[in-house]
Amino acid sequence: MKEEEVILVNRNDEQIGTMPKMEAHEKALLHRAFSVFIMNEKGETMLQQRAAHKYHSPLLWTNTCCSHQRVGESNIAAGKRRLQEEMGFVAELQEVTSFIYKAPFDNGLTEHELDHVMIGHYNGSPTINPEEVESWKWMKPEDVKNDIARHPENYTVWFKIIFQEFYIHINQNIKKI
Repeated sequence: MKEEEVILVNRNDEQIGTMPKMEAHEKALLHRAFSVFIMNEKGETMLQQRAAHKYHSPLLWTNTCCSHQRVGESNIAAGKRRLQEEMGFVAELQEVTSFIYKAPFDNGLTEHELDHVMIGHYNGSPTINPEEVESWKWMKPEDVKNDIARHPENYTVWFKIIFQEFYIHINQNIKKI
């Protein structure tokens, strides 16, 4: 099976090439990614716990799903695809912001991503893919913020960055989106 490729981009999100995912993470090259937050009618965020065998950040809590766009795939289409693959459902998504972050991991790999953040709504229970997800839960944004402050080691690096940067946006706009 051919390794998944990521889209290499410049700081303006213009595609400059593609590369196998592991190589891009080994070389810490900037590439396009996305993060999906699913909210319910109670204003809670669906979190997922990454599967135990993931090559980085196993068993850490993070946003509903995240991954990399494929060549020719829109951000929204990629978010919907991965939401279905990881959590077993699809929701309408809205892109709310994007930002660049760089986060090295203990295993020598580095996430260097231009991350497109999307929000959607869903009120059901997911049918998680055990190859990707260990567990899931709903949490109020204020509770997530407090738990990250008390137990940062339980969360992925990118989720802490996204949540810290966009907590106010998510909290203020939850009912508008």
